Amino acid sequence: MSPHLTQRARIRPSVLSLALAAALQAGNAWAVDPFVLKDIRVEGVQRTDPGTVFASLPFRVGDTYNDEKGAAALRALFATGLFKDVRINIDGDVLVVVIDERPVIAAVSFVGLKEFDTEALTKSLKDIGIGEGKPFDKALADRAEQELKRQYLTRSLYGAEVTTTITPLERNRVNVAFTVAEGDPAKIGDIRILGSKVFSESTLLGLLEQTTTGWLTWYTKSDRYSRTKLNADLETLRSYYLNRGYLEFAIESTQVTISPDKQSINIAITVKEGQPYTVTAVKLEGELLGRDEEFKRLVGIKPGQAYKDESVTATKRAFTDYLGTFGYAFARVESRPEIDKTTGQVVVALVVDPGRRVYVRRMLVSGNTRTRDEVIRREFRQFEGAWYDGARIKFSRDRVERLGYFKDVTIDTSEVPGAPDQVDVTLAVTERPTGNIMVGAGYSSQQGVSFTGSIRQDNVFGSGNYLGLEVNTAKTGRALSVSTVDPYFTVDGVSRGVDVYYRTNKPFNSFGETYEFASYGGSLRFGVPFSELDTVFFGIGVEQTNISNSGGLPNMYREYVREFGNRSTGVPFTIGWQNEQRDSIISPTAGKYQRVNLELSALGDARYARASLQWQQFFPITNKFSWMFNAQLDWGTGLGGRPYPVFKNYFAGGLGSVRVFESNSLGPVDLTGAYIGGNLRANVNAELYLPVPGAGNDKSFRLFTFVDAGNVWNTAVSRSDLPEDKKKDLNLIRMSAGIGISWLSPMGPLKLSMGKPLVKSRGDRIEKFQFQVGTAF
Repeated sequence: MSPHLTQRARIRPSVLSLALAAALQAGNAWAVDPFVLKDIRVEGVQRTDPGTVFASLPFRVGDTYNDEKGAAALRALFATGLFKDVRINIDGDVLVVVIDERPVIAAVSFVGLKEFDTEALTKSLKDIGIGEGKPFDKALADRAEQELKRQYLTRSLYGAEVTTTITPLERNRVNVAFTVAEGDPAKIGDIRILGSKVFSESTLLGLLEQTTTGWLTWYTKSDRYSRTKLNADLETLRSYYLNRGYLEFAIESTQVTISPDKQSINIAITVKEGQPYTVTAVKLEGELLGRDEEFKRLVGIKPGQAYKDESVTATKRAFTDYLGTFGYAFARVESRPEIDKTTGQVVVALVVDPGRRVYVRRMLVSGNTRTRDEVIRREFRQFEGAWYDGARIKFSRDRVERLGYFKDVTIDTSEVPGAPDQVDVTLAVTERPTGNIMVGAGYSSQQGVSFTGSIRQDNVFGSGNYLGLEVNTAKTGRALSVSTVDPYFTVDGVSRGVDVYYRTNKPFNSFGETYEFASYGGSLRFGVPFSELDTVFFGIGVEQTNISNSGGLPNMYREYVREFGNRSTGVPFTIGWQNEQRDSIISPTAGKYQRVNLELSALGDARYARASLQWQQFFPITNKFSWMFNAQLDWGTGLGGRPYPVFKNYFAGGLGSVRVFESNSLGPVDLTGAYIGGNLRANVNAELYLPVPGAGNDKSFRLFTFVDAGNVWNTAVSRSDLPEDKKKDLNLIRMSAGIGISWLSPMGPLKLSMGKPLVKSRGDRIEKFQFQVGTAF
């Protein structure tokens, strides 16, 4: 055996195995006779721990060394990614491993980067091996450069240039700098739709998400070309024609050309419309489980009308949902249009294949990093070991989403390997902050700035319990309240709520706010679920109210104090009903919410009855637009010959009521100029939700337009007690309209509105700008 032999590799790791194999086959130039290792030395180590080298070797001192083990050692050392060159020298019975370490990246920097977030890009590069403290690999740096160029192409920056600069430093380190010349994005200069005859080109262009440059495209960026968006626009065109009977519609070609300076893009779409078709009949084929009549009632395709692809799709979805309620998790429904070109008629055949019936082996939960499993599982209505029921699974998902603890809730059904009649259902959630600190403010020339605030946690320690603290520092009153709710006080879903509060109220007075009344007390309430959607509430409380006796006290309050004293105690009993069918508590777009609440206090000094009714409905217009209508009516009356307690009066105005008017400023005003509220309140709100340009389908960030109407009346006040200028406005409904933004931002909820009064009275307090902002935690 030669006393000095070298096994060496200066080749890329990706071809190392082939190179070694070829070298081994070459024969004597590589071959060494097997021998027993007396010692192993490592040379060339600077930063790498020698133990890393020894741990990668497939042999130890005392083992027999041969060519195969040498080749395996080279492969293992290169696989660490720490070395750019490795060779093995044999000196007698001693093996010497000589390494040439890769440089270590000292820093990664970007120059000229504007389109992408530097922090996010740095993290992404580190994930693929280009980051501070990582061994430098030129191949990885080249790949990162090409990927960065490709990302610029997706942003329509076709002229972007990326240059990678490697700067050597002492101690075998390097700086990696990506220098970017982004240039200007290429804008869509022209879009043409050729071949359209039935619909005008302008009509079809109005359907597309991508547009030519306009006055708002600097924000929406809809004039930037994207292949993904173009494909979506082509599908929009196809759907538009298919929903109007054009079954033979086809996109024959799509041409995208870019100008030599890479600043302008032209798009030409050529379509073939074909002829429209009218549905003459619908046929049901396949296995209908003996439920032909039930399936027929689910058909949404109308004979005698133009073929509508959306009606066919909706019918197929209704069929699969219906089959899912019987355990057929993988049912398939195919549509087969049978067209007659000579008459322009089509018969739609729906072929039903239920597949096999399955039951659920496991209901799994994933993604909950904070919320406990049992908080989610107690909302499930599909049971393990039971037949698969698509309706119950969907309802389970809806119930979990209504908790308001998660940004996203999805359901995935997977087959169990080796068990064709079993499936596992996984409910995946994405946690969202469930606590927030809310601050509200308003401004008016009369009162200046007023503030309200609250802190709450809807999911304390992941238990599903609610804990809230409200603080109000407005000039019209102060409030401090603590509330807690356990939604599963019993295993059957009976909830328990506890409230403790202290509130002061200082109604507006033209001669100074020299009086107030303060209420403090507590209540205990329970909610009993009578169905999946209906809950009945029962509660009892105790409350004491103190009314100050000062010169500024309104006449109505003074009379109440004169007859019943400054201090009144009530023991209210409450009963209510709630029906919750909204698709989301956080950002609803469909469904309705109904509420009725009755409050009766027959004991103590304050004897009264109050009723509150609310109806709220969300109507989806498209997948991006929705409309909300809300109506609320509140009424109270005295019992046992006593008048309705003045401190139980309702007030209106501000966010959540009639916007634009200052909070609590609507309703009767007595001779002192004080807003005294009333025992009757009504308000109606209508909102049209619009997507925020550039926000996609993010329903937590929405623009809205609103129209509000309402007022407060006091049926116990004589018209003679009112100022002359208020008598004629006693029955006047106040109205306002405006625009606003609602956003569940990463920092917390934000709601902002700006508008103008449509119907107002002289002396009304106006706040054209109102907002609430919170901090999530």
